[in-house]
Amino acid sequence: MGDSGVTNSPPGAPVAHGFPHLDTVRSAVTALYRRLSADGVRAYATSLAPVDAAFGDEDDLHLGAQRVARSLVQHLRLPDARMIVGFRPMEHAASVELTAGPEYFIELNDRFRTHRRDIGAALAHEITHVLLHRLGLEFPGTRANEILTDTTTAYLGTGWLLLDAFREDATSRQKLGYLTPEEFGYVLAKRALAFDEDPSPWFTSPQAYTAYTKGRQRALEDLRSPPLTAAGWTGRRRYARDRRYARDRPGAGPDPHAPYAFETGSQGLRVSFPCPTCHQRIRLPVRGRVNARCGLCRTRLECDT
Repeated sequence: MGDSGVTNSPPGAPVAHGFPHLDTVRSAVTALYRRLSADGVRAYATSLAPVDAAFGDEDDLHLGAQRVARSLVQHLRLPDARMIVGFRPMEHAASVELTAGPEYFIELNDRFRTHRRDIGAALAHEITHVLLHRLGLEFPGTRANEILTDTTTAYLGTGWLLLDAFREDATSRQKLGYLTPEEFGYVLAKRALAFDEDPSPWFTSPQAYTAYTKGRQRALEDLRSPPLTAAGWTGRRRYARDRRYARDRPGAGPDPHAPYAFETGSQGLRVSFPCPTCHQRIRLPVRGRVNARCGLCRTRLECDT
């Protein structure tokens, strides 16, 4: 049925930073809620525990890899899937052959024989590929589909391993996955805000912790965007100006840089904006303060429209 794999940055190659894939990441979160439902996503409210992915140098290579794979299978609720893990020289960090199951063959790069602490991260990405394959959830194009996989891995509680595999110093660099470190941090922070869970104590990599804090800052911005009442003074002032413009010029094109848009219909002026949790578009009448609930993820929102 095809192979899917997780990439790794070549040794010495610069690691991309920032938020270049944010639109696709947000679309992936929305798609995940649509496919699993709010209750389905909430079933993953507790992340994989660090002990379940621990892999010491004294552990048997193949038995240890199988043990970690079983932990990930159980966490991702794939009880009837069996992962057979092998090692070989390869360009990518790992790959999985997506078949009808119940057995799936995962191949890991030979370098993991001596870099065992990151085996859990590579397996997390590959087993999430299996989950998405079984759910029938995919994005068009390899890059977008890999971003979907990284996002799902992080949002469902195993992707903190991928961010923790990011290490960068004066002589070496390593990163697994397609997302930047900050984008992994963003998704993990979105998950932390949704489920009241703090993954930061699990990071062994200082660079991973720094990336998480930067991603969390970006995630918090989603909670402070108009028409949410938590928006700051500058955002509220801009929103009031755009609302006045929309009332004075019905049918005028929306500001392409604004996260919200106004539309005039038979029931008057309405505003649409992304849910800060799942990014599904929400539409509300413009009539001042109102409490709303996202129909997709059920997040309750306090708004001043």
